[in-house]
Amino acid sequence: MAETLQFVVDHGYALVFFWVMTEQVGLPIPATPLLLAAGALAGMHQLNFALVIFLAATGSLISDTFWYCFGKKKGSVVLGWLCKISLEPDSCVRRTESTFTRLGFRTLLICKFIPGLNTAAPALSATAGIPLPQFLIYDWLGALVWASAFAGLGLAFSRQLDRVASNVARFGSLSFALMILAAVAYILYKYYQRQSFIKEVAGVRIAPEELKAKLDAGQPVTIIDLRHPLDLLPDPRTLPGALRISPEELETRHSEITRDGEIVLFCT
Repeated sequence: MAETLQFVVDHGYALVFFWVMTEQVGLPIPATPLLLAAGALAGMHQLNFALVIFLAATGSLISDTFWYCFGKKKGSVVLGWLCKISLEPDSCVRRTESTFTRLGFRTLLICKFIPGLNTAAPALSATAGIPLPQFLIYDWLGALVWASAFAGLGLAFSRQLDRVASNVARFGSLSFALMILAAVAYILYKYYQRQSFIKEVAGVRIAPEELKAKLDAGQPVTIIDLRHPLDLLPDPRTLPGALRISPEELETRHSEITRDGEIVLFCT
């Protein structure tokens, strides 16, 4: 933490602006420690707290506007790509879309606090048809709340953070090794979860070519389209004869599913 504080002092406001902007683009360089450090320095009267918040929110808004404009043209593709680089790619798209459906544009006020949703929300806003002016206002407010929250914590606990920095410096490489070990353990656990899920469903998956062959041969196949309504906005097409049922509705609408042949489920 001591090195982080000194680095922020040396480079000042430009570092806050470009670091936050780069993180919001999607690169795995968390801005939270930097905001905490900047807030702590504001508490020591070495940075201006209001300017730190303004620059962090502006950097975030620039990156989010980029994803909004890109998502306007290729919303579903962008969302899928962003979720592929997350630690939970199998559930990222669905979780993001479900949150956005439940909260609407208000998602932009809280998305900075939720990993995965943070980067995906701007592209999803464009896909959902939120007008640019409304997007800019709520995204800006959300960025202000997010930056104020973490920089405010640094400001409130500036003395405690300085004490923590001294303790970390005392233990030196051991503290760093423990942090790296914890991060690696978490990533390995997520990887194990994903591989276990893939093995579980491996025996019941069907390739698109196999499904087409069954349909061409006239075999009785019931196709369930599980895609989220937001997925259908850029491309409303579906497979021939598919019944659209969301995963949340499967239990209540199961009587609509014909059982005289194979049942095939598909999503994004």
